[in-house]
Parts: sequence; structure tokens; C-alpha cells
Amino acid sequence: MSLTMHIPLLLLPVLGALTQASPIISRASSWPNAPFTTSGRDIKNNLNETVTYAGVNWPGAADTMIPEGLQYQSVSTIMTKIKDLGMNVIRLTYAIEMIDDIYENADTSLKTAFIQALGETNGTKVLNQVLTSNPSFTENTTRLEVFDAIAAEAYTQQIYVHLDNHVSKGIWCCGHDDGNAWFGDTYFNVTSWKRGLAFMASHASSWPAFTSISLRNELRTTTNGTGDNWVSWYENMIPAADGIYAANDQPLIFFSGLNYDTQLGTIVNGNDIGNGTEFSIHDHAYADKIIWELHNYANSATSCGSIRSSLRNQGYNAMEGGNVTNKAPVLLTEFGFDQNTASQSVYAQCIKEYLTGLPGGPGGWMQWVISGSYYIRQGEQDKDETWGLLNHDWSEWRNQTAADYTKSFVDATLI
Repeated sequence: MSLTMHIPLLLLPVLGALTQASPIISRASSWPNAPFTTSGRDIKNNLNETVTYAGVNWPGAADTMIPEGLQYQSVSTIMTKIKDLGMNVIRLTYAIEMIDDIYENADTSLKTAFIQALGETNGTKVLNQVLTSNPSFTENTTRLEVFDAIAAEAYTQQIYVHLDNHVSKGIWCCGHDDGNAWFGDTYFNVTSWKRGLAFMASHASSWPAFTSISLRNELRTTTNGTGDNWVSWYENMIPAADGIYAANDQPLIFFSGLNYDTQLGTIVNGNDIGNGTEFSIHDHAYADKIIWELHNYANSATSCGSIRSSLRNQGYNAMEGGNVTNKAPVLLTEFGFDQNTASQSVYAQCIKEYLTGLPGGPGGWMQWVISGSYYIRQGEQDKDETWGLLNHDWSEWRNQTAADYTKSFVDATLI
């Protein structure tokens, strides 16, 4: 059987308030030519032109809940580096805790956020570095205002903004034991999560570059084995998507799968999820907004054939033609590798070859990660990121050969 759309009653008062506070803007037919919709395996803009994403992850969901790198470079400098690769989208990650703080108190200032995460001495030092690199900010600039500034710069440089709910509690992701793994986990309060999604969908309606939003990053089992089943997935993801659509009916809505977002085949193929229910795109008012997202980190693969087969089974058959029950665009929203050693690996080359060679045209993707370093990661401050496209101080490419790989991947995708 198929279940019809419903909007959770508990969200209605919240959505009403959000709509009054942040009205959805009306956009003329100019860049980004939004809102986007889907047509089969393609994304279309409001001119009915096919849009393909080729971009990068910009993390903003960890301990500080502030997008990374701003102590080293300005928002505009980082965005320019992204644009220099020819990329057209950022996957901007955030934590539900940021929105919880807004509801419980007020939006948190940069000063408070850095001192809470890094301590008085280092937090003050990093704050001053951020203010030097970004003179339009003050110590009282809030977390959400930083997101606003990034979205504004994205519009200036014509880069789409895709909002990704990475975690509930602002910490490094992801593991079975981090409390963010599955609905109802230690920090994963479902009511707060749905409220946060609706809040961000409504707030971002004032960003002209905002074109899409995700439901949740890398769902997975908890330490005690709870989760990673389709029945619970359905019972939680559908109301959350309903809430986003009620708050803002313009952005595309990205659905992730099970097991660290490596499994969507059951949903794409319309199989019984385990209780006689089958997901059907056409049951939902936002049928032409649904996107499937997958992640792939098969870095140790020795055969491209094995990667291709896995991706196809995990949901990419929706991009390969044939009869697929729930055909919609599939995007690879995370893949990545050590920039110093692995750009010529079987894995890196196969991902590029597979996505650019899909029947009907290239598929979209967002590489992990732009960050050359993190404010703090798993307790280590100013942590270097060897997978980062940029070097430690975000000033240059970490490895020119790897940057050339990414640039050629962009060029082959945005043909």
C-alpha cells in the first residue's frame, strides 16, 4: 500500500510564525532561474533548462556551528576559490542545535560560539582572526548571520546554495556512537529536527541562491543497533519533508538513505519497505521536488566495475534508464579522498568516469571537502584536513594535481 502526504499538526503554529517572519521571495527569470523542479532523472530550472550540480561541501555543523575557514580567509575569498574550479554549488552543512539555541535563547554571537567551543584564550584568538579576515563581521555577528553572508556571496558569484542538515548536536560527524545516528538517538530529538528543517527552509527563502535542502546526513544504526530500517525511515522522513514543503515550497528536497547514505535501492525501486508499504513519489505534493542523494567512500576499491555495480544497486539505476518506479535525479553529495596521494586512484577516477558517463548526461556531485582545516575536530583545535581541496590556511590548493582532477571533473560535468 502507499501512504498519502500529511503535515504534522505540531508544525503548523511554527510554520505560521516562520512565514510571517521570513516571507518567501518572488524571483524573476534571472539567475538562478529558480525554483527548480525535476523531470525524470533531470533537474530543470524555470526556463526548462537542465541543471547539473558540480560542487563541494563547506562544513558548518561542528562544535562552533560556524562555517569553517573564516579565521584564515574571507567569505568572498573562499567562494572565489570555489568559483575558480568552475563549481556551481556548495553543500553548506549546519546543526539543528543552532536552531534549538535560537528558539531557547537567541541566535548565538561569534564571540560566544568560539569561546564555548575553543575556550576563552583560543576562542578569543580565533574570533579576532575571523574579524580581521572578515571586517564586515563583529563579535556580535551571529551564527545565522554568517550563513546569510555566505549565501549572499554565493548569489554574487552565481553559486547555488544547498543546505544540508548534517547533525543535531554540533560535533564532528559521523559514527554509530555520536548520539546523532538515528531518530530518537541521544541528541537526535525528532521534534526539534523537524522544527529546525522548517526553520531553515523558511529562513533561506530570503537567499536568492538557495535552491535545495536535505533532510538528514548519513542515517545509521546507533551503538546498541537501533535504526537503519525502512519503516522508521518512512515514518520520520515523510513528515519532515512535508514540513519543509509547508514552510517553503520552492527548494528541491534531498532524501538520503540507510547505512551512512549508501542504500536507497529499496525506495528507488518501490519495493515493500517491510510492513506492506511502498514509497511512491506520486503520493506527495512535492513529487517534482524529490532528489535522491547517496554517498560513496569505496576508496580502497581495485576495480571500477565493483564501484559501478554498487552504485547501480544502491539507487543509481534511476539515472541509467529503464523502468524505475520512483525515477528522480540521483546526486552523489559526498565522495572524497586524500588530496596528496589519491587523485589518480581507481576510486577517484572511477567516480569521475561513472558520473560523467551516465546515459542521458552527467550526474551531479559535491566533493568532500573544501576545508583545509577545522576550528576543532574531535577535540583537536586547528585540525588539518588532508582531504581538503585547500591547504591548511585555505590560501591555495593543497595539491595541484588533485585540483586539476576536480577542475576537469567539473568541466566534464557541466558540458
